[in-house]
Amino acid sequence: MSNLVHESPSAPVAEAADERAVTVTPRVDVLETENEFLVLADVPGVRPDQVDVRFEKGELAVLGRRPGGPRTNALAFHRTFAVAETIAADKISADLKAGVLTIRLPKTEAVKPKRIAVTG
Repeated sequence: MSNLVHESPSAPVAEAADERAVTVTPRVDVLETENEFLVLADVPGVRPDQVDVRFEKGELAVLGRRPGGPRTNALAFHRTFAVAETIAADKISADLKAGVLTIRLPKTEAVKPKRIAVTG
C-alpha cells in the first residue's frame, strides 16, 4: 500500500445538541488493485445520506452519524487517511450497500503498471 500512506489521527465528531452519540471507529479494509485502492468500511444501519466522504489536501475523511432508536444509541463515526498524490482525486467515488461503504480511489495513469509488448 505505498500510495495510501497511513491513517491519520481521528478528529472528534461534533455532537448534536439534542442527542448524544456513541463515537466509534468503523472497521476498515484497504485493498490495492492494479488500477485503484479500495477502502471498505463497515457502517451497519447507516444510510447514504448519513455519510460524508471528503478528499481535500491529500486527506480522505469518512464521517457520519446514525440516529438513535428505541433500542439503539445514536452512533457517530470518523476515520481519516493520508493519501499520496498518486490518486486521481477527480475520479474518487463512494457507494454504500448492505452496511458496507466502498470508496474507490483510482490511481493516476502515471503510476499504473504499463505492459510492454515484446516483439520477436
